[in-house]
Amino acid sequence: MRTCCINPSILSADFVNLEAELARVSAADAVHVDVMDNHFVPNLTIGLPVVERIQQVSSRPLDAHLMISEVDRWAPSFAEAGLESVTFHLEASAAPVKLARELRARGSKAGMALRPATPVESCLDMLPELDLLLLMTVEPGFGGQEFLDIMLPKIRKARAAVDGAGVDVAIQVDGGINGETIGRAAEAGANIFVAGSAVYGAEDPNTAVEQLREAAQRAHNGPDME
Repeated sequence: MRTCCINPSILSADFVNLEAELARVSAADAVHVDVMDNHFVPNLTIGLPVVERIQQVSSRPLDAHLMISEVDRWAPSFAEAGLESVTFHLEASAAPVKLARELRARGSKAGMALRPATPVESCLDMLPELDLLLLMTVEPGFGGQEFLDIMLPKIRKARAAVDGAGVDVAIQVDGGINGETIGRAAEAGANIFVAGSAVYGAEDPNTAVEQLREAAQRAHNGPDME
């Protein structure tokens, strides 16, 4: 049985009070940090110095999602900062296997992300090099978008490939995850869920984290396990 994890995205947090915002999600399994460069995606967020400082003050592990163009150059530095996992986009990397190995060599879990239009078949040969496969369920760049149900077959395909290969690779989904959509993503095979506004838009973010985790676990377990 897979354990379902909730990683709140600080993209929906108050950037003026990030240390306090981190404390509001102490029930999270990890904190998702979106790094955007306004080149790979049409948005600009934070860079390495800010992430290094977040790493120093966060009580939860950090899960970085690098939506940047020169990812082969920059990703290893995020691993060296002590982050638990660093995820880069396959579409942005010139040497994804080399990069995944560099991340692991620096003590971080290696994650690979795919845009909605990138077929999951493009990364199946690389699964043994990865710890995490992130399937975007919206077009990356902005929070608050609606979950794309057309991604559910892709999640199922990824889950079948991971299970069939016998590798320990988590399947993460990011985009439009809330109390209504998380069950469908969990049933399809995802086990790590990035949620932004569904957590930070709630009156009590920690309660929202716990409710999302319970909903995902119920959907994953199925009616026979309730």
